[in-house]
Amino acid sequence: MLFAGMLICSSVALVYLLNAQFLVAAPARGGALSEGIIGAPRFINPVLAISDADRDLSALVYSGLLKAAPEGGYVPDLAQSYAVSDEGRTYTFTLKPEATFHDGTPVTASDVVFTITKTQDPKLKSPERANWNSVTVEELDARTVRFTLKQAYAPFVENLTLGILPKHLWQSTTAEDMTFSNLNSNPIGSGPFMVSSVSRNSSGIPAAYTLTAFAEYALGEPYLTHVTFNFYKNEDDLLDALRKGEIETASGISPAALADLDTTVERSPLNRIFAVFFNQNQSEVLRDKVVRQALNAAINRHDLVEEVLGGYGTPIDGPIPPAILSTPAVEAAADTASAVAAAQQILVDAGWETGPDGIFQKKTGSGSDAKTVTLSFSLATGNVPELRAAAEYMRHTWAEMGAQVEVQVYDQGDLSQNIIRPRKYDALLFGEVVGREMDLFAFWDSSQRVDPGLNVALYANATADKLLAQLRQTADTATRGSLYEQFAAELRNDIPALFLYAPDFVYIVPKDLQGLDLKFIETPSDRFLSAHLWHRETDFVWPFFAAKK
Repeated sequence: MLFAGMLICSSVALVYLLNAQFLVAAPARGGALSEGIIGAPRFINPVLAISDADRDLSALVYSGLLKAAPEGGYVPDLAQSYAVSDEGRTYTFTLKPEATFHDGTPVTASDVVFTITKTQDPKLKSPERANWNSVTVEELDARTVRFTLKQAYAPFVENLTLGILPKHLWQSTTAEDMTFSNLNSNPIGSGPFMVSSVSRNSSGIPAAYTLTAFAEYALGEPYLTHVTFNFYKNEDDLLDALRKGEIETASGISPAALADLDTTVERSPLNRIFAVFFNQNQSEVLRDKVVRQALNAAINRHDLVEEVLGGYGTPIDGPIPPAILSTPAVEAAADTASAVAAAQQILVDAGWETGPDGIFQKKTGSGSDAKTVTLSFSLATGNVPELRAAAEYMRHTWAEMGAQVEVQVYDQGDLSQNIIRPRKYDALLFGEVVGREMDLFAFWDSSQRVDPGLNVALYANATADKLLAQLRQTADTATRGSLYEQFAAELRNDIPALFLYAPDFVYIVPKDLQGLDLKFIETPSDRFLSAHLWHRETDFVWPFFAAKK
């Protein structure tokens, strides 16, 4: 009996050890998360969202035909499948038969058509309307919808991530009344989370939203049971809430404040670039390519990122964010003094001389046409701490080089209306949000030099225009990459702008949050692309069962 007992115990122990050796960790449902956001939502509605708070909650409450993937590209969400015609003008989608809204109503092609036609309605003034101009949408049957474009436009696929509204709840609301609907604050969507409760302050403004997991979500029930959003007036209040433990996650915090926080920080380059755009129409001295070369050479981008962004950014020397294409890293200058010396040499070699005040100048013309041009210009930017710091960094560096630069800071509304729109600046320190599909047409095509175009460098280059047109009609990834490299080469040769950095998206999270994927961030709400996979609970199971989860 003794030996039998020992055999049984040994066998049990062996099975236990083998079991422990081969078990793997797998996400388990349970747990919650609390997040802080600056500002309160007004339109939790993908068609009307205008603020980060609007877009954050809309990203979790609603879902589209496609969902952008954190690593780039797209995956079907409400769609079961889709096909693109050979000429790239027709997109046909088939919906998943089990796709439902939070109230249990099936998602149909009629809901998709309704959402797009409302977005296109000029009376609604949707921020998404420009994306859907000239697009025809039609319901082929209850589960099939077709989009027809007037001409091939490869970036169109990004539009298909737009959240779908439930027609049965919105159809009796006119375009004029949609902005006043209670459905904007108590939304019903088909996304991974649904609104379960709202708390408001004494003024009726939302103070917190609690979202619970939607078990019937098209991509699978989320692991977290609920997510709570608390809203704050400013960064100071948000930071105070973090320190007190009122919230666990937050984004949009300035780099200077991050050093004082004892938290886990996740980061990823944002799909936006910051640059100094030269207005050669207004500034005579900036028409000189040698001057632009020298100004470009003087800036130590690595040092700028460290000093202005606390290291939370990536130096760039072209118009494409580093998260989009695998472009080589910008080579670091030995030091700022070396960069300044190299810039000075560029000017000297081209006949520029330093005047009595240390500012470079150059004599041009002869006889009655003779004059002296001074290396002096103004630099306009927005009244944002990081932009002010970056502008001052460049002013100081260029002063050491021998340039006289006046920094002009404007509030955002004034900058947009009175400076950018009429193109009244010598140079402009400004940021551009580059979409997931890298459509640079609005920023660089010569047709976009006048407002409302966004070609703030007033760049005109026939070869560049041709490349931009080809990019809009090309879907092949390899071909697009080649075209972008050719376009970037044109910019490097012409130097219409001085590219500086792509800032990082910074997200403060608890240490035990798993499943977070921040590879590709176009807008802050993209942090939620993998939210249905986030988890704080873990089971240990055999590999076969982990694969089934």
